[in-house]
Formats: sequence, C-alpha cells, structure tokens
Amino acid sequence: MADTIPVLQLGDPKLRARSQPVSFVQDASVQTLIDQLLATVHDSNGVGIAAPQVGKNLRLLIVASRPNLRYPDAPAMAPTPMINPQIVSHSAEQVKGWEGCLSVPGIRGLVPRYRQIEVGYLDRTGQPQQQVLTDFVARIFQHEYDHLEGHVFLDRVDSTQDLISEAEYQKRVIDALPCTQPAADTA
Repeated sequence: MADTIPVLQLGDPKLRARSQPVSFVQDASVQTLIDQLLATVHDSNGVGIAAPQVGKNLRLLIVASRPNLRYPDAPAMAPTPMINPQIVSHSAEQVKGWEGCLSVPGIRGLVPRYRQIEVGYLDRTGQPQQQVLTDFVARIFQHEYDHLEGHVFLDRVDSTQDLISEAEYQKRVIDALPCTQPAADTA
C-alpha cells in the first residue's frame, strides 16, 4: 500500500485556497497522489478526503464510505477517486447531519446538505463518470467538494449552537441515541 500523507489542520492557508483542475489524469504524480490519499483515508478511518487537505491544490477527492469502528452503519462502497468533480444537479431537500473533519480534529458540526446529488467526474483512468449519490454518500461528496472550493464544514453550520466537541458527540450522539443514519466524519 502507498504511504500516507500528513493532513493539514485548520488555520493552514492551503485549506482555504480554491483548487485547480487536474490537467493530466495519467501523470505519475497524480496516480501516486490518488494512492496516497486512499492510504491516508483508510488509515485515518475517514470516509473521504480531498487533495487540498494534504497540501495539493488539485481538484481531486476520494469518497470511501465503509463500516468501521467510527461508522458502524456506513454503507459499504469501493473507495472512489473523483477527478475534476462537479455537482450536476441536486435535490431541493436538505437534511442536517453531524460532520467532522480530519483537518478540524475534536469538533463536530450539524451541517445542512442536499439529500441527493448528481455528480460528474473523471475516474483515475480519465474516463468520464456520472452518478447519483444519496444520503450519507452524498454528504461525504459535498463535504469533500467544499475542500476543493476552499471551505470547511464549519463554514456551513447554521449556528455555533450546532457545534459540539468530539467527546460530547461520542457521549451524547453515538452512545445515547440509536443511530439511524451514520455520522459523517469526512475529511
């Protein structure tokens, strides 16, 4: 497996820069970065990660939903690299869900996101793809897409009342309530 890459933390100005399109998908540096992002999201027990989080100013993200210790109810899917992704359309309906971020450790936020989105992107071979994402996986994509635009989930909460520490989240949300939808601790 590829080496992991350190994840930038909130306050690093690289997290706030808008990412540039990937010009050559088959470039060895792009393929290596994809492998490193896959290793990093796996080793961190995240469900998604974006290139800006590791200091790479490229429009590249990984959606990697899977059940694990942090997300026992997460839907399983193959980790999917998405290059130059776009939101093609979205539902009118938004739902609030808890999110965390590898770049914002120790804090969770209740974030409104579209329940369903249609996305277009290039896969790692450069082939165009289009698919509809719903619920938890749609939330992951939107969270990671925000990183490409220079945003973090804290920018999306309606109120500071919608923020909670990771410890309180574990105590109140995970331990105290039956889980009907997995919490999104995306990257």
